[in-house]
Amino acid sequence: MKSNFLLGWFLPGLSIAFLIFPACAGSAADPPVSKSLIGNVAIKGYDPVAYFKVGKALKGDKSIAFAWRGANWHFTTRENRDMFAAAPEKYAPQYGGYCAWAMSEARKAQTDPEVWKIVDGKLYLNCSRAAMEKWEKDIPGNIKKADENWRKLADKN
Repeated sequence: MKSNFLLGWFLPGLSIAFLIFPACAGSAADPPVSKSLIGNVAIKGYDPVAYFKVGKALKGDKSIAFAWRGANWHFTTRENRDMFAAAPEKYAPQYGGYCAWAMSEARKAQTDPEVWKIVDGKLYLNCSRAAMEKWEKDIPGNIKKADENWRKLADKN
């Protein structure tokens, strides 16, 4: 009888739990994500997949959400949510969603999800249009500096 329970209910249920809650598989070493103080919402509720699919910053629906790295990510469609769930690193903004220009200057700053750019298949957010203009003057150099700084600053408040 025990083996029937294990085969019939427990193991399939456990498998489903790992599919539904892949965020549980993350390690304590995963870098944090910039999020709101209320609701732990990443990138102010914008859909990270929409930047890639439609080339626009679109506000997601809080009823279509996915938890990853301690933040709630909102999406415009279930398809976008599922795409993110399958490959969050592909769609999540660089530097945990912090400003790319500020990170190149060794600082963390909140972003404006309407100020963004995709470079080499990666999403970069900036805090303002002025910051974006500075960042765009040397995108490769600023990405290199920001990547180095992120390794040092990712776990710092």
